[in-house]
Amino acid sequence: MFAKTSITHSTSGTSSKYLDLSSVNQHVVKMEYAVRGALPIRAEKIQSQLRSDPSAFDFKKVVFCNIGNPQQLEQKPLTFLRQVSSLVEYPELLKEHNLNATKMLFAPDSIQRAVDTLSFVGGSVGAYSGSTGILKIRENVAKFIEKRDGFPSSADGIQLTNGASGAVERVLELLISDPSVGVMIPIPQYPLYTASLARFGARAVQYYLNEGSDWGMDVSDLYRIVEKARSEGTDVKALVVINPGNPTGGVLTKENMRDIVQFCEKEKIVLLADEVYQSNVYYPQEKPFISFKKVACELNSQVEMFSFHSISKGMIGECGRRGGYLEMYNIDEEVRAIMYKMASVSLCANVLGQIAIDIMVNPPKEGDASYEQYNSELDSIYNSLKSRSIRLAENFNKQENMSCNRAEGAMYLFPQIMLPPKFLEMCKQEGKSPDQEYSMRMLESTGVCVVPGSGFGQVPGTFHFRCTFLPKEEDFDGFISTFDKFHKGFMNEFRS
Repeated sequence: MFAKTSITHSTSGTSSKYLDLSSVNQHVVKMEYAVRGALPIRAEKIQSQLRSDPSAFDFKKVVFCNIGNPQQLEQKPLTFLRQVSSLVEYPELLKEHNLNATKMLFAPDSIQRAVDTLSFVGGSVGAYSGSTGILKIRENVAKFIEKRDGFPSSADGIQLTNGASGAVERVLELLISDPSVGVMIPIPQYPLYTASLARFGARAVQYYLNEGSDWGMDVSDLYRIVEKARSEGTDVKALVVINPGNPTGGVLTKENMRDIVQFCEKEKIVLLADEVYQSNVYYPQEKPFISFKKVACELNSQVEMFSFHSISKGMIGECGRRGGYLEMYNIDEEVRAIMYKMASVSLCANVLGQIAIDIMVNPPKEGDASYEQYNSELDSIYNSLKSRSIRLAENFNKQENMSCNRAEGAMYLFPQIMLPPKFLEMCKQEGKSPDQEYSMRMLESTGVCVVPGSGFGQVPGTFHFRCTFLPKEEDFDGFISTFDKFHKGFMNEFRS
């Protein structure tokens, strides 16, 4: 029997419960994640009000442009992926007594792919896979990377994860050994990084992207930043690069990337290459996507690197399936073993997400029944995204006191607003964040939900918001028109 002990917990405020804001992990309390912050919460409430009273606002629906969630905004799923997913989810359709009916609904290569997939999955998608993912799929990922880059890749260096976010969090947890650890992150950046660093109790070492040069990086400035951080007691271990950029939509030049790899190698800094938007590159002749692994291999660099990819973006847009992968490059074998142990704790990644990764890296081939449809659907989504990005950037640039770089990649625009002094003074007196208040007014007037630039970080004294260009083509005219009306009214209201 255990001896009884008496434990008294203090409580704070008026709560009578032990578990309150003072007794939980303070790193989690301080963590913020802007893309699902105050504006989306308000947007969901407005959406609920519209369901019960369609006349409650001057608009008929809420458009969620705060997050890269293509299928929420009615992007059509890829037919081949959904057919294979359906068949592996319900293999009874592949049984001989159902096969004639199945052949009337499903393409022959979808049926064969499902049969092949079930053979290496182990018979059921409801069973755990290996901790780092299904071997056959990891091998296919390695072949995809080899074909993309022209350099060898191995399944041993690949882990399948619950989205790229799960991969990033795993690597950050590995790196952060104590509170003095610092990770260099771009400003503006995707809030996963600041949120994760806060949760793990590490230091964010910020470097600014250059809005005036298509959101490129000044690598000479990185040396100054890391030297200063280290002189202040920060153990700078890693550099995060998001390419193509989120929220900026910028694509790095090869020259820029070479300088980054050489910086990391010289300063003994691990490179974290977030490349989830590698398919979303809209001017490939001018600014093609090039992986950091390819650049490192061409330089014969010994830089230590983790790179990340996902099914959530690109033309696939299967965010809810939570499929991602990471590749380890030049990572010590003993550290790889620790990564394996970390993967084992979670048992395995979502198996349907793993299968979607397999389809992304190993799609139908020329001659297959689904080849033409698959590529036609990809092209249609791609061309529509590019068209919408151009139209929206042009509209932002026509607005008074606004400027917006074109989206070279990704799914977002990050326009800068020169807010009127009268409005800034009002916000100061009321204790409000100017870009947050502007974005909230936009939501209340138009039903369009964006994310204020302060959620991503921005040069002090500048104000931005991030907006996806994912709304449907047929909704775009109304989307642009309502924003145009709102912004003109806003500027007139606060004109000095």
